[in-house]
Amino acid sequence: MYPAVLIVDDESTIIDSLEGILSDDGFEVFHAYNGYEALKKIETHSPDIVLLDIWMPGMDGIDTLKEIKKTNPSLPVVMITGHGSIESAVDATKSGAFDFLEKPLSIDKVMVTINNALNFRKLEEENTYLRKKAIEKNSITGTSPAVQKLYGEVMAAAPTDASILIMGENGTGKEMVARTIHQFSSRPEGPFIIINCAAIPEEHLESELFGHEKGAFDQATSKNKGKFELASGGTLFLDEIGDMNINTQAKMLRALESKTFQRIGSSRTLEMDVRLITSSNKNLETEIKNGNFREDLFYRINVVPIQVPPLRERKADIPMLVDVFLEALSKQSSEPRKTMSGDALELLQQYPWNGNVRELKNLVERLSIMVKGQTIETSDIPQPYNPDHAGVSKRERRWLFTMDSLEDARTVFEEEFLRRKVDEAGGDIKSVAKTCGTTVKYIKKRIS
Repeated sequence: MYPAVLIVDDESTIIDSLEGILSDDGFEVFHAYNGYEALKKIETHSPDIVLLDIWMPGMDGIDTLKEIKKTNPSLPVVMITGHGSIESAVDATKSGAFDFLEKPLSIDKVMVTINNALNFRKLEEENTYLRKKAIEKNSITGTSPAVQKLYGEVMAAAPTDASILIMGENGTGKEMVARTIHQFSSRPEGPFIIINCAAIPEEHLESELFGHEKGAFDQATSKNKGKFELASGGTLFLDEIGDMNINTQAKMLRALESKTFQRIGSSRTLEMDVRLITSSNKNLETEIKNGNFREDLFYRINVVPIQVPPLRERKADIPMLVDVFLEALSKQSSEPRKTMSGDALELLQQYPWNGNVRELKNLVERLSIMVKGQTIETSDIPQPYNPDHAGVSKRERRWLFTMDSLEDARTVFEEEFLRRKVDEAGGDIKSVAKTCGTTVKYIKKRIS
């Protein structure tokens, strides 16, 4: 299908000349002699690009451009201007014109400009599609009152540049909320950079945030850009900021107040251009009273507080969440999509879900892999989610007893034990390691 070009000019010689050239190059071409006619042609013919003369009787090109942009903001418009009207053409560009061409027209320049405009529109459409997919992927799933309240808060806060503090238990989806805010912000095309303050050693966190120069400290073998620099023009998400040490908190506060920062080992001051979103599973006001968190930093990051509800307060969303997870797992594995029976869904809605959405997702993934049939029934759901299903542990014991090697049996039991503990903790490996008296590295090695 060839691109369609609308030529709008009150001079028939210009129209005839452009129509002949563009038609020969394979374009579908139609024309209008004034602004009113042009608006009607756009409505009926849906052109891919408009070549619009500035100087026309009645509705001139600038007014026509403004009307076009009201109803067709993504339609590229190239202005045609006579000699000495460059100032008007610049004004037109500010009003939304893609570019302008000066009379007498150069055919080469006309073709280059049209192709550039069409390529730009294609890129915009691709970006819009990708953004739509990103929004769908990171959308907050659910129709419960708790989720609708959360969604309303997100939509109200997203278009602003205010700092947002997302609070909620582990596994509730704080990162997904942050991504949704970014997608609906004024800078969705910018980067979305995450740093988990709980996962980075204290001595490395400052470098991760602000970057460092080569030789700034013993391990600094090369220059490194920090997350503030990498997130420029976009969003910086500081996950679990409650775990940030006091010294780094002071440097964070100074950077936020001045909107500038310096890499470690550098005297050069860099401008900060980020939308800051933070999260915490801790009560930061309690942390302030205990001397673990700076009150002045709290007020800086808590301009807009958003509370993410735990799954136990939105159990009505469980069937929808299960459906989303099963659909995603089917696409990942290229296997037929499984379903879950109504009785099984009712059973899951009775569980307290201390590990929240993350725990539910882990369980659905396990069931999708382990259940051979296409429908997951109540009998397939293991303990502790199904208290009446004592046969599961017996089967597993019988399976272990078929092994000849004590070492193999010990390994299998340990893997299953740790995997269940991580599931119950909503994926919080750090807390499981502490409870079980082992290390995060060891658990990851066993359950990977």
